[in-house]
Amino acid sequence: MRGDLLGYVARRILHSIPLVIGVSIIGFGIMHMAPGGPLAVYTLNPSITAADIERLRVALGLDQPLYVQYLGWAKSMLTGSWGYTLFGGRPVLDVILERLPATFLLMGTSLALAMIIGTLLGVLGAVRRYSFFDYLATTGAMLALSFPTFWFGLMAIYVFAIELRWLPSGGMYSLGEEGNVLDLLRHLILPLMVLTLVLVATWSRYARSSFLDVIQQDYIRTARSKGLSSGRVLARHAFPNAVIPLVALLGVQLPTLFSGALVAETIFGWPGMGRLFVDALNMKEHSILMGMVMFTALLVIAANLLADIAIALIDPRVKLS
Repeated sequence: MRGDLLGYVARRILHSIPLVIGVSIIGFGIMHMAPGGPLAVYTLNPSITAADIERLRVALGLDQPLYVQYLGWAKSMLTGSWGYTLFGGRPVLDVILERLPATFLLMGTSLALAMIIGTLLGVLGAVRRYSFFDYLATTGAMLALSFPTFWFGLMAIYVFAIELRWLPSGGMYSLGEEGNVLDLLRHLILPLMVLTLVLVATWSRYARSSFLDVIQQDYIRTARSKGLSSGRVLARHAFPNAVIPLVALLGVQLPTLFSGALVAETIFGWPGMGRLFVDALNMKEHSILMGMVMFTALLVIAANLLADIAIALIDPRVKLS
């Protein structure tokens, strides 16, 4: 079993390599096709002459063919040198890693809450199918998915920060309160609430569908005919089988989580990777943008790999060989 699992993981990693290469090529090409290319921040500066721009192109190797530039960039990425920021000259990898804890705090907490609340709503909706609660949960989920994340963010700021003045409108800490856990939690509530709301809507729909499919199977009816209570049937027979699609959802939901975090962090001024991406986009920081594209791609691929491994371990129908 252990040897089969290691072989399965090795094959999945090998299959991911072409995907990483494809993402890097597409991202590198898009960045160079953008108006001004990697030197856009300089071309928009009226004090920099065309001769200065040309000297920069030569110094940075941008005068070489595109495939040569890509190979040089890819080699640097593989060796851990992700480039330097145009403003400040800091290593790109250091800048990204600085923002990572804030994003993981927001994303990890929202995902955990969404899994718990969404699964609970989905199970109750499946068990009480076509009840008032089921209709209410389904309607609420559809409404949450119909409105964009930024609208929920703006409404949350208006209601809780401006009108009621219960919570701060943005940031991670109040001025002079850096390191204060209670102040951090107060600032976390609004972006967490907005991001979790969207995730719960998606998670509850998947959970309801999965549990509905399982509880209609013959072995569930057999378990009930033996006199087992509904709670025991759900816990021992339905849940282990219904949770398999939800594990797969963890892997595919990470890109949605990143995009939602990007919007939430921008609206609430949360100093995470999403806010860094928007700031880098506005400042034409080509190296940061490419670094974040690759970093996010690697995280998404790793999450899908972990989800596949988890499914292989809990689902006997999956063949590892």
